[in-house]
Amino acid sequence: MPTSNPVDTVDVLVIGAGISGIGAGHYLTTELPSKTFTIIEARDAAGGTWDLFRYPGIRSDSDLHTFGYEFKPWRDKQSIADAPRILSYLHEAIDEDGLAEHIRYGHRVVSAAWSSDESQWTVEIDRSEDNARIQIKASWIFCGSGYYRYDEGFTPHFEGRDRFRGQIIHPQHWPEDLEYSGKRVVVIGSGATAVTLLPAMAEQAGHVTMLQRTPSYIMPIPREDAIANTLRRLLGDERGYQWARRKNIAQQRLVFTFCQRFPKAARRVIRSVNAKFLPAGFPVDEHFNPPYDPWDQRLCAVPNGDLFKTIREGKTSVVTDRIATFTENGILLESGRELEADIIVTATGLNLQLLGGMELSVDGEPVALPDHVVYRGLMLDGVPNLAMAIGYTNSSWTLKVGLLCEYLCKLIGYMDEHGYAAVRAEADPAMETKPVLDFAAGYVKRALADLPKQGIEGPWTMSMNYYEDQRRLRSGELVDDNLRFTTTAQYAAPAVSV
Repeated sequence: MPTSNPVDTVDVLVIGAGISGIGAGHYLTTELPSKTFTIIEARDAAGGTWDLFRYPGIRSDSDLHTFGYEFKPWRDKQSIADAPRILSYLHEAIDEDGLAEHIRYGHRVVSAAWSSDESQWTVEIDRSEDNARIQIKASWIFCGSGYYRYDEGFTPHFEGRDRFRGQIIHPQHWPEDLEYSGKRVVVIGSGATAVTLLPAMAEQAGHVTMLQRTPSYIMPIPREDAIANTLRRLLGDERGYQWARRKNIAQQRLVFTFCQRFPKAARRVIRSVNAKFLPAGFPVDEHFNPPYDPWDQRLCAVPNGDLFKTIREGKTSVVTDRIATFTENGILLESGRELEADIIVTATGLNLQLLGGMELSVDGEPVALPDHVVYRGLMLDGVPNLAMAIGYTNSSWTLKVGLLCEYLCKLIGYMDEHGYAAVRAEADPAMETKPVLDFAAGYVKRALADLPKQGIEGPWTMSMNYYEDQRRLRSGELVDDNLRFTTTAQYAAPAVSV
């Protein structure tokens, strides 16, 4: 692929036009209006997750009063919203901030090389329009591509897969023309995607079975937040949204803290709720009582208990077992039972990938992510002028991203005020570390060896507490002794610590 001359030089290059990248565009527009920025998106449309995934029933599993942006009220009655509503909201945000002129579609980031002599990144990009390799130079990179790999999902090896005579589908690559009316469907998995697919497909399918190796914690929640809708009606969109947001942030934190401090009590509560929603005599402990404690993995939300409703109606069922092999007609389980199927959906998870999969180097030296520690959940130690967005795993993703964007804008403003061209975080090599995501989900465990680390205290921890992050990122000191600032002329001399 030929490489053209640099096509542009910007102050900030934002990678990804999903919910994080669009949010970053807003903060750059409003907080740093003099800065130039470009948002590059590998796909041909904005929206990230909410445009990519097309499987039936796709929706959020966080309420939109916290998953939405702090700066833009969520006005829809649905709190647990479906993808088209979320996508419409994101496109409104693009229009309201005039971001369309900043977004370049079909631009897939390949690599980024930092030059201390230039105080700039040179970013290599594959442009799909003309199959060209182009470059963009940037003083800062903000990676808003999340931590999922969007070109492929995770599918484990299934013995006998080629023998199956029906269709095998991964939710990440859902065929637009899939016909499943009256057909027998087996969904392999027990996470958020699986519990969304079951009630959605049950409307047309002959029967849908969720085949799980291990149960998940599943809780019914209202699709519409009656209190939030009342607040919006009484106080108006802006004030009503802010109060609903505060309520739901506190509610999320309360549930998580209760589950962590009193796991046995939380388990009893969840089991009791499940039993009330399921048919009499249903084997709750077999199918809805995980071996791990609540919130060791993310709780799955089912709006208005739709999953349980389809089980009561006999449209769906749950099987907890292990797969021995695929057969011509379905799946043979280790128990000896065979599940017959016309369609098998492998809702077996996603692959993790930080920084959009790009290769990083600093002054010619490759950056190996596992050798680095995350500073304030935003930067990698030793890597100048690069920020990334990793949201909460125990709350709404966007809550964290908003705080990170605010902090980054303030940091760039501080550097301009003091004449600094670059900043890097510097970690103590002897610092005790642990995995950057302290979370027991399978998709996290599979990727830990390829991810950076976090420390055990101070700005080196990957906080999962919104209130703590408010104090650290919004109200706390902007800079500390872990940061090293430089002007272009100072690269040959010791860096300036603050």
